[in-house]
Amino acid sequence: MISVSSAARTGFLSLTLAVSLALHADATWAQDYPTRALRMLSAGVGGGSDVAARLIAQGLSESLGQPVVVDTRVGGVIIADIAAKAAPDGYTLMTYSSTLWLIPLMRAATTYDPVRDFAPITLVGSSPMVLVTHPSVAANSVKELVALAKAKPGAINFATGPSGAVPHLAAELFKAMAGVDIVQIAYKGVGVAVTDVVGGRVQMMFPNASAALPHIKSGRLRGLAVTSAQPSAMAPGLPTMASAGLPGYECVGKYAVFAPAKTPARLVELLNREIVRVLNRQDVTERFHAASTEVIASTPAELTAAMKAEMARMGKVIRAAGIKIE
Repeated sequence: MISVSSAARTGFLSLTLAVSLALHADATWAQDYPTRALRMLSAGVGGGSDVAARLIAQGLSESLGQPVVVDTRVGGVIIADIAAKAAPDGYTLMTYSSTLWLIPLMRAATTYDPVRDFAPITLVGSSPMVLVTHPSVAANSVKELVALAKAKPGAINFATGPSGAVPHLAAELFKAMAGVDIVQIAYKGVGVAVTDVVGGRVQMMFPNASAALPHIKSGRLRGLAVTSAQPSAMAPGLPTMASAGLPGYECVGKYAVFAPAKTPARLVELLNREIVRVLNRQDVTERFHAASTEVIASTPAELTAAMKAEMARMGKVIRAAGIKIE
């Protein structure tokens, strides 16, 4: 007969009680959250992060049984500051583009740290840019454009929206990897920039697919390549920049969801699970595609890794180009 000591029995009972309490705590947590509306911060009405926020908010509200109110503000840095200072209780979320983690590389006075001040939840999607030229430019491929730019240093201009945004960074990455001297013409908005390329006042640009495709189809712009690592359904028929002559090239706009730092791990896991479920719905995927965004659902760890990798890679380009924003 095996004898069990009093100390062993006490230890076993203590362990059993601890496990029971932990399971009860998890069950209680699930019942207690959420009990009121959530807030989803986003920047710029109608912009990519705002569209993503609204699609996610609708599905998440249905899943959690509570309203998810989209709070759109003018100025991305403003919403990042609000989110960073919000209570880490799962009731404040933020949908933001990759600008969140790239801005601190270009602005000395940023009030937040993209890694320290937020709890990553999931990547949402990516929007590729498209290298376009005016038809008058004597280049029918990326290689021919590179050759032309090398033959005429400083003679080719490229249009961008605000400095530091993805279309600008895509062009600077092209400059660095191709070793060419082309000149930025910055505009306040992408729409005006595209109009001037269509009009032939500027020779080339890297707009997003939704802005580029109508003009490519009409013949007013020539599409040379897409900036994603793989061929994209957002720009069918176009090669990647990497396969067209610049191996390793990739520059896309990404969107992600965050909570304030120190949000409990249980809530991060719950929110990740529910948002990923929303993103994987066919109707939601189709609506993202209509906005020229490919869905990328991820784990929190994958989002963190993607942020750090892009900060390291694009940081070199930003420093080399001397990009500073106010």
